[in-house]
Amino acid sequence: MNNLREKLRINEENLQEINNFLLSEDNPLVNGLLKIIEKYGGVKEINRKAREAGKLENLMARLQAKNSPYVKDLDWLIEQRDNGSFISIPEYRRKILGEKADSTKFDESFAVTLEISACNFFPWLIEEAKRAITQQDLMPARYIRVRSMSEQVEDDDILAFAAAMQIIGASYVQTLDTKGTMLGPNGQPINVHLGGPETITGYFGGVGVPNEYALKWVEEFLHYYTEYGVKQVLNINIGTVMLGYWLHKLGIDVEFKISVFLGNDNPYACFWTLMTAKLFSREDGKTPLIGFNLSNSVNNETIELAAYIRKSFNFEDIVRIEHHILEAYKSIVRQPYDRLNELLEVADHIKNISAKHEGGVPEIEKTREHPSDILDYFIPKKEIMEKALMPKLLTNYLDKHDSLNRTAKALTERGLAVVAAWNLHKK
Repeated sequence: MNNLREKLRINEENLQEINNFLLSEDNPLVNGLLKIIEKYGGVKEINRKAREAGKLENLMARLQAKNSPYVKDLDWLIEQRDNGSFISIPEYRRKILGEKADSTKFDESFAVTLEISACNFFPWLIEEAKRAITQQDLMPARYIRVRSMSEQVEDDDILAFAAAMQIIGASYVQTLDTKGTMLGPNGQPINVHLGGPETITGYFGGVGVPNEYALKWVEEFLHYYTEYGVKQVLNINIGTVMLGYWLHKLGIDVEFKISVFLGNDNPYACFWTLMTAKLFSREDGKTPLIGFNLSNSVNNETIELAAYIRKSFNFEDIVRIEHHILEAYKSIVRQPYDRLNELLEVADHIKNISAKHEGGVPEIEKTREHPSDILDYFIPKKEIMEKALMPKLLTNYLDKHDSLNRTAKALTERGLAVVAAWNLHKK
């Protein structure tokens, strides 16, 4: 058996051939990337601009210069944070466990990150914060956004949300417009096989970033990175995953999470993803892959094997395994979809995992006039307003908040730690 296993050893000459390919001065794949980096001023200048653009004081100054109504909301959020309006972690544990909380030992090394998706409009965050204060709930420590970037620029949502994340203490991910559902100059999706978002769920290998759009994805990232300090983006295509690895290896401080749409649904797919991350990691061992969303179809054994691979590559503290506990009620999974009990089975022995909430509890969702629908992410704001959908979409979002707190409660009852917005919920 060992002799057979030995046949899997990678030939060092093959690795040398890959290096020769990457380092060749006439390599059009690498040259195309280097040309874009040069266009934006080079690695050091790109990172410098991003650091400046992302500073809280600069984000607030831009909003103030525009007389944005969001300034008042952000000031309110700061005031509530500073006044201690949000429940602390010890207080939350006593709320759930009573006196037992004082004698329960919570292992922070296995703390589960509370994640919500998708917080597409800044005002929703404010409404969520109000609910958290009233109900003494926990706010997520991780937010995913799936809204048109150009729309966010138009109404300054991009600035307000970036500022809010620093205020509350949370990480967040943006979804760039360069993806298969984006419309090209002819008014059609750039993925020639996609008939608009209504067909998105039929493409299990990712929604597509075909042909020259992979490099356009790089350009779009560098624009929002240098202009708004957007550091973490969603990655839906193996080509742009590779480009993300290359950007980071070259010195640009990009971070990304891999989308559920990429379809990592078995341990061998997870190995492929993490192996490539290892090959292109920096000298200090870091990789830009900070969130790894497995397929909705994975079971706990696959999650455990993905964690085994991750640990073998020394990525346990870097790459978070992000798992959907609940999904949108319509257009993505067979319902009822509820993975809470499965999370409770692995949360005590798998480190750096997040519980992602992209839907409400199915029993609640089915009572809604407008249940959450993954296709709602692709409706332009103008159409949302014309159809008076915003209140219904807000209800959907707050249902996700409630489901997230159901998870936090269940984990706490098991004596398991959670990671909530760290500036709001003091330890």
